[in-house]
Parts: sequence; C-alpha cells; structure tokens
Amino acid sequence: MHTIALTPVRADGVSVSYGERRVLTDVSLTVAPGARLGLIGENGAGKSTLLRVLSGAETPDAGVFTRPARTGFLWQEVRFEPGETVGALLESGLSEVRAIERELELASTALAHGEVDAAARYEAALEAAERAELWSVDARRDELLNGLGVGDIPLARRLSEVSGGQRSLFALAALLLGRPDALLLDEPTNHLDDEAAAFLERQLREWRGPVVFASHDRTFLDAVATALLDLDPSRSGTTVFGGGYSAYLAEKSAERARWEKQFADEQRELKELKHAVDVTARSIAWSGKVRDNDKFVKSVKGNALDRQISRRIRNAEGRLDELRDGQVRKPPAPLSFPGIPSGFQTLGDGSGVLVLIRGVRIPGRLDLAELSVPPGARILVTGANGAGKSTLLSVLAGRLEPESGAVQRRRGLRVALLEQDVRFADPTSSPRRIYEATVGERRAEAVPLTSLGLIAPRDADRPVGSLSVGQQRRLALALIVARPPHLFLLDEPTNHLSLALATELEEALGAYPGAVVVASHDRWLRSGWTGDAVHLA
Repeated sequence: MHTIALTPVRADGVSVSYGERRVLTDVSLTVAPGARLGLIGENGAGKSTLLRVLSGAETPDAGVFTRPARTGFLWQEVRFEPGETVGALLESGLSEVRAIERELELASTALAHGEVDAAARYEAALEAAERAELWSVDARRDELLNGLGVGDIPLARRLSEVSGGQRSLFALAALLLGRPDALLLDEPTNHLDDEAAAFLERQLREWRGPVVFASHDRTFLDAVATALLDLDPSRSGTTVFGGGYSAYLAEKSAERARWEKQFADEQRELKELKHAVDVTARSIAWSGKVRDNDKFVKSVKGNALDRQISRRIRNAEGRLDELRDGQVRKPPAPLSFPGIPSGFQTLGDGSGVLVLIRGVRIPGRLDLAELSVPPGARILVTGANGAGKSTLLSVLAGRLEPESGAVQRRRGLRVALLEQDVRFADPTSSPRRIYEATVGERRAEAVPLTSLGLIAPRDADRPVGSLSVGQQRRLALALIVARPPHLFLLDEPTNHLSLALATELEEALGAYPGAVVVASHDRWLRSGWTGDAVHLA
C-alpha cells in the first residue's frame, strides 16, 4: 500500500511584537517527521508565542510557517465548559479520527458500488485510518489515562469537579488519543509525577510526526528532544543545539570557554597595542652611526626610519581602534554568593546544630518526628504535592509555629527563604529601591544589584509589579545572594527560573559554606543530589 509522507513543521523569519516589546525576531526552524524540537529560554523569551504561531492561533507580524493539516496543540491552560465531562473532552480529541472513520465508511460504500475513483479514495481513507490508529482507540484511551495517572477518575465526572492539574492531564490524553500528524506542546510535564512523565517520554519518542514542545523540565528535555532551540538572544543570535539537555550543557560550556578565551586574547592584544602606540614605537630612535660631516646620509636614513616608525604607529593605532570598536563584551560572571564573611556559618564555636525539630505537628499539613540541621548541611526535602514540603520550610524559617512539638534555633542564626510565590508589598517600588532598603546602602554600593546578573539594568528601575513572575523571583534571590544567610531555604528553586539560571544556582549552592535545605520535585535536581534527603509522605 502507498504510504503518505508526513509533513514537517517549518517557520521562516517569524517575528512577533506586543506593542513596543519585541518577543520573537526572525525565528526560523524545520522539524522533520520523527524529530522532536525543545524550545528553551527565559520566561518571556517567546516559547508559548512561537507555539501559538505554529498552531495558527496567532498571526506573526512577519514571516511564514507551514505545518501538517492535522496538528495538535496543548495549551498550558485547559479551555473547557463548566458542564463538560471528562468523557466529552476525550471525545473532542477524537473529532478528526471520527471524521476519518466516517470517510472510510463512505469510501468503502463507494468502492462496493463501483464508483469512479473509488479505489483511490478508499486507499487514501484507509491510510489515514491506519495513521490515526482508528481500530485501537478504546485500548489506547485506557492506556493513556492509566499512564498519565488519571485512569481511576470516571469519564462521567465534570471537568469543573476535578483539579486544574487533572484537567491538564485529560487534555493531554485527548490530544495524544487523536494521533495528530504533528504535536505542539506547551509545558507538557506540568502536573506529571515521575511515572507519568516517564510514560509521556516513551509516547513522544515513538511519535512518527514532528514534535515541538516548550519545557522547563531538564530531565524531560534530555530524554525527549532530538534538538533544542534556544530563544534567548546570544552572541550568535537564536541558536539550535543538536541533542538533548546534556548535549546542550556541553555545548554551552564549550561556548563559554571560547568566549572567555576570545575576551582574554583581545584584552591582551589591546594592552600590547596600547603599549606599542604609547611607548614602544615612540621610543625607537635611529641608532646608525655616520660621520659628522655625512649629514646627507644621516638625513636620508633618519627620514626612512621616521617613515617606518610612523607606519608602525599608524598600523598599531588602526588595529587598536578596530579592536576597541569590535571587542567582545566580558562574559557575565556565573551566579555566586559575593562577600561571604569567613567562618560565618559556624556561629561562634561551630558546635551543635542550627535548627532541631522534634515532634512537630500541624494538622493536615505536617507531621514530623525529628529533623536536625547541622552547620554546612545539604538536605533535600521530597514528597507529593500536599505532603508538607513548603510547610516544613516555613517552620524552619520561623514563619510558622507548630501546634505541638519543639523547634530549637541556634542563637544568632540568620535564615533566608526563597519562596515559590514572591510578593512585594509595594508594586510601584523599583528593584533597585527594594534592594537598597533590604541590604542597606553600604552593602548595595559594595555589591550593586545589576552586578549579580539576576536583574537586567533596563529592569532595575521599573515598577516591580510590572515584572514577570520569573523576574520577581530573580529579585527575591538577589536579596538573599547579597546577604548570604547561615541557613538557606529554597522552595522549588527551579520554578520560574530559566534553565541556565537554575543550573547556575545549583552549582553555586554546591560551594555554599552555609547550610542548605531544598524542597523540590525537579527530577534533574533530585537525580544529581549528593546530600541528605528527607521524604515526606
């Protein structure tokens, strides 16, 4: 039987602006059938925008795109009617499959009646039915629902009666059930536990058509992507990296090494050229010896040397101007904790623990027999949603008092908590003003906000309320980084942070001299964790 070739997803020169803000600039890509392109970049870099453009839900300001006619799109937020049932949502994902089924029936009837071109029509309908896996719909539905962890929810249940996370899982199941020829997925691993994420990874690795997805899940990117498109503008513009996230990290590390070497080489050459212009060339004097009465020879040779020196100076000056105008900027320093006082983590003699918890209980939220946090500790807190991870961090930070049990803290202990949801009291205040008020003028002058690489200079004086969720969390992190605590608590630290910043933060925490307690569901972070772990059931 003739097999219809699947169509790639393509974009050429796509640009999108919202008012004066340019989100996408001249983005081009080609994703062949069987290829899986992961979109990465800072919050606001345009990942969701690009997916909407490719789906046809949004029109670009410039550029063109093509995609298969049967392209499925998973939105981050599920659109549904309040009275709609789970079963109805799943059936909506099968609308195109049902249309294929009807066409196959009509083509079969036409073939039986010997109509003109009926054989070609039936062959095309049969090919479409096979590609959509028409005859295994019910079995695949059950497999998908069980694999995504929602198989025990009745199909008659209304969508308004299930959680937002469960609605997203049903929407994902409906999309996969329809077997579209191409997939566009916006953060598909949101709300997935480890088993469900691994199930989805297997589904996508076996997908025959092109797949384009945006994700902050580094483990998912590593397992699924055959290439990554970095939408953050870099020295070379928008960049495509071959392979998954591990390959991306290796290439970014190599790129960073090349950047540092180029910067060092240029700075050395600038220094040498400046010396040649300012000192060496001007200090050269003709040293040839001539007789006192041989003034003609002296004049000729002196003039020749003057011309030679002038030429050298002009060449050096020309190269110096060229290099000054075109030199690469200094690579930004990776995230670190500047100005940590030596021995600060010991709090005097360094004996004992920083925090000791015994028999702490908060009904419905936390029940913990004991937890000791010694100086220099590295503790990872894991558990399902609702197990009490955030509650435990609030107790450690002294922001929440337990109903029963004891919490002992070392005298002089300074604690900082990076919360999941950051809120600033005055949304009209700027990051710079908040930073100065929090860390003090002297500290803000010694360690300027923009020097930390967390807030861009262009955003330092904007109202904090106008910044994205990710930018506000960066500011909250900056307030802690500038005055490192003895005990650093982080609640889901990789949420709302770019992949690059999340990786930098993890590396910086590895060298942090104080105690660190992290609550996270991030599979990448957990897989590389080398410290202690506490699991809350």
